Amino acid sequence: MKIGICGICGRMGQEILDVVLQKNHELGAAFDSRDSLFFGREVSAVSGKNVSGIRVSAVEREAVENCGCVIDFSSPEATMELLPVLIRTGRSLVIGTTGYSEEQKKRIVEASTKIPVVWSPSMSVGVNILFKLTEIASRAMNEDIDVEIFEAHHRFKKDAPSGTANKLLEIVKGSMPGMADAKAVYGREGFTGERSSKEIGMMSMRAADIVGEHTVFMAGEGERLELTVRSSNRSTYARGSVLAAEYLEGKGPGLYNMFDVLGL
Repeated sequence: MKIGICGICGRMGQEILDVVLQKNHELGAAFDSRDSLFFGREVSAVSGKNVSGIRVSAVEREAVENCGCVIDFSSPEATMELLPVLIRTGRSLVIGTTGYSEEQKKRIVEASTKIPVVWSPSMSVGVNILFKLTEIASRAMNEDIDVEIFEAHHRFKKDAPSGTANKLLEIVKGSMPGMADAKAVYGREGFTGERSSKEIGMMSMRAADIVGEHTVFMAGEGERLELTVRSSNRSTYARGSVLAAEYLEGKGPGLYNMFDVLGL
């Protein structure tokens, strides 16, 4: 496949490039912000990889046409620039970016009626198995169980809670009987009073170079279930995103997720 990468100069962009080349795909295009130090330069200068003839550019139709699919790990604003070009060219999209507004989310859903899109708050295989296990556990429990969700990421992450943590919250509310109207509580401080059965705690940690950690705590009287996934490097997200791009080859328009990719 010829795969484009939006956010090529970032840490995730470089990890994805490694996987693309390891799996014998081609880099079709490389997009990043005009503010990037590497904007306009050849990708080989950014990565040290033997990728000739591809320069870091803004999103443009000609470059997108050179790809079968674009993997986007950039920013919500960059995704919004990418969508209309992908629609015009009929190319598919894998979205690993998080932090979208409600209006931006609507635009992604609308785009999926015209092109194939894999959109997931995490491209990690392990994280998506955590999503499924959380769904299974939630269905087996009830509002007598106290649920808390903890996530930790590196100090450079801009949004909190993470998209993965928000997805876990959504899964619990949608799967656990009696919890559809539960309130998310983002940290606790001072005299908070007793914990209610209709709340789900959301805790975020930001420190150093933590790649990603998520734990769902489900605590009842006398026992506690903990479901945890920890990422030691970014390759798991990169491998999942390339797997998603491969999945989209030959697919029609639609909004797909990593459950579809993994057959869960």
